[in-house]
Amino acid sequence: MAEALRDVVIVGGGHNGLVCAAYLAAAGLTVTVLERRAVVGGAAVTEEFHPGFRNSVAAYTVSLLNPKIIQDLDLPGHGLRIVERKLANFLPLDHSTYLKVGAGQTAREVAKFSTRDAERLSAYGERLDVIADVLRDLVLQTPPNVTAGGWLQALPEMLRGARQAKRIAKLDLPMRRELLDLFVKSAGDYLDAWFESAPIKAAYGFDGVVGNYASPYAAGSAYVLLHHVFGEVNGNKGAWGHAIGGMGAITQAMAKAAAARGVAIRVASPVREVLVEGGRAVGVVTEKGEAIRARSVASNLNPKLLYGSLLDSSVLPQDFRERIAHWRCGSGTFRMNVALAELPDFTCLPGRTAADHHTAGIILAPTLRYMEQAYFDARSFGWSRKPIVELVIPSTLDDTLAPAGRHVASLFCQHVAPQLPDGASWDTHREAVGDLMIDTVNAYAPNFKAAVIGRQIMSPLDLERTFGLVGGDIFHGALSLDQMFSARPMLGYGNYRGPLPGLYMCGSGTHPGGGVTGAPGHNAAREILADFRKGRVRRTA
Repeated sequence: MAEALRDVVIVGGGHNGLVCAAYLAAAGLTVTVLERRAVVGGAAVTEEFHPGFRNSVAAYTVSLLNPKIIQDLDLPGHGLRIVERKLANFLPLDHSTYLKVGAGQTAREVAKFSTRDAERLSAYGERLDVIADVLRDLVLQTPPNVTAGGWLQALPEMLRGARQAKRIAKLDLPMRRELLDLFVKSAGDYLDAWFESAPIKAAYGFDGVVGNYASPYAAGSAYVLLHHVFGEVNGNKGAWGHAIGGMGAITQAMAKAAAARGVAIRVASPVREVLVEGGRAVGVVTEKGEAIRARSVASNLNPKLLYGSLLDSSVLPQDFRERIAHWRCGSGTFRMNVALAELPDFTCLPGRTAADHHTAGIILAPTLRYMEQAYFDARSFGWSRKPIVELVIPSTLDDTLAPAGRHVASLFCQHVAPQLPDGASWDTHREAVGDLMIDTVNAYAPNFKAAVIGRQIMSPLDLERTFGLVGGDIFHGALSLDQMFSARPMLGYGNYRGPLPGLYMCGSGTHPGGGVTGAPGHNAAREILADFRKGRVRRTA
């Protein structure tokens, strides 16, 4: 028997799709979510990767998840618990020196390298906090949409833009200059203007290359740095934490919240195409050939997948087709999960018993120049000869992930080429690059390699095959000025609506971009509901 007509069918059960579904259902709409994999959550999932060892297999740490969404969906009531790291970051620099970054410790640690830099930390933090607050205000707002219509279409967007501009207008002139710097400068140039010592610039500059296949001295990388600092954990701004049970605990709580509101969630249900009739999206067809009809369709996929794979190109405007074909993806990310017999014993800070630095984001990249060379290597050879590795050991905060006395670690590695040069395949080179990443950690903690008793490797190609992250892009599209705010994914379509009536976008390829935020799903739901209220889409009942 054919499924009854739905108000909304959502393609993709990643975290944004689940958030969108929960808000829509709370407003009384009938919603079905279709997820290609056998489990919901997209890239925010927890899975067993070695017998007895579980970990967040792709997305791996918490900060950007919006507190309003946590509250609105009552995620704690559905089992979510987030704990803060005991130390934010730890940077082993060589065999004897290191830098710790964390509340109450950073200034003392930085003073080991530069008293001047230690004295400037407060001013740096205060300025970033002001700018981050502006971003926090904009995250849950729909960008003004640039339209080609008459004044009746343009006026609401002009008013929306004016309201958002007021927030920026409240900044004094020095802060406006700072905002401009953060949007257009490189992370390296921005940090060089603030600090003189390499370790603190590396600690902060790492955020400028996370998910960003570029040198830290590439224009625009300062915004990527900023994108990673506007989060919070349990009310502590800028903090990073861990979800007990891994990142899958977030999406499982979201799925429970959505189901409690009446959302039908179907796993192992890949979508083959979006149905279009009379120039309007009217449902989807699964790979099994089942047609599911709906008043509207929302896609949680990378825009390149939605418009390049699920729609007949003839139904899209030619200019749109050409531009979306050049949507830039590829974040240079290589992910590993390892099962450990014991904790890493760092030469610069010895000890195999869990300590605060083991709970941190452990950054193996001592300088910005090191990070830049890693990018140059990847461009030339396919991967960095001396890669950037962030090591996170969540089992130091969550004993549910590994057997007693054992641990799991996430290795978030940059830079590798999304597509290897000369037609080479990641299937051929995956294991060799995995060995390189292990050896990189082992150079700082000589017991690490021998402690590895199991590993899971995900190259950019694996991330694309498994999670739909095109080119391994964790953001569903580069966070560059031409792919942000009203231009995400394209000018004229920055308000979560596509070029076809009834077709919406709710994934990270829309504002405010990537990371486990839930904001695109939240914002898209608001726009979909507005169209239902205004009669642009009719409800089923």
